[in-house]
Amino acid sequence: MPEKEAELTALENAESAGQESSSAEPTESAAAEVQAEETPVSRVEFDQFQAEFDQLKKERDALIDRLARLQAEFENARKRAEKEKADFKDFAIGSVVEQFLPVVDNFELALKSTGSLEQLRAGVGLIVKQMDEILRGLQVQPVATVGEEFDPRHHEAMGSVERDDLPDQHVAEEVRRGYRLREKLLRPALVRVVSNPKQTND
Repeated sequence: MPEKEAELTALENAESAGQESSSAEPTESAAAEVQAEETPVSRVEFDQFQAEFDQLKKERDALIDRLARLQAEFENARKRAEKEKADFKDFAIGSVVEQFLPVVDNFELALKSTGSLEQLRAGVGLIVKQMDEILRGLQVQPVATVGEEFDPRHHEAMGSVERDDLPDQHVAEEVRRGYRLREKLLRPALVRVVSNPKQTND
């Protein structure tokens, strides 16, 4: 009997030891996984990450530098375009004014003239003719008025004149000459328009 009891005791002790070892295995496995997760990257991987970071930083700095240079070039181009525009405007104005300087000289001579009224009138007529020639050279033409049909795109009505010798709604008188530069209207002609009672009554 004592021998059987000793064998039973030994079996129980063995079973309890086996259970403890089996229950301890998951804990040891979890600990191994945690340890694997906390394991730092290798030196090679760190060097690779560092190289990629340095490359991205270098590319970023290059892009920032390029953007700064493009902004400076754009600003310089804008200033250059403004200067060229101003220079062209000054050149255009200067070339026109230069052509009218002789006209101003002739007006001053006319003011200093001691001739008769008819001589003064003839002199002013020559100056006006000189101005018309300059304007034609600049492609500036007067707007056609008297006898033309009233056109609100080119004419500005100052009033009406009752006449039966001209068609109704045609220009009877030119009060102020209008001008156009090629097809562009510089200013409309100020006119009086025909009111023909024969046509309006009909």
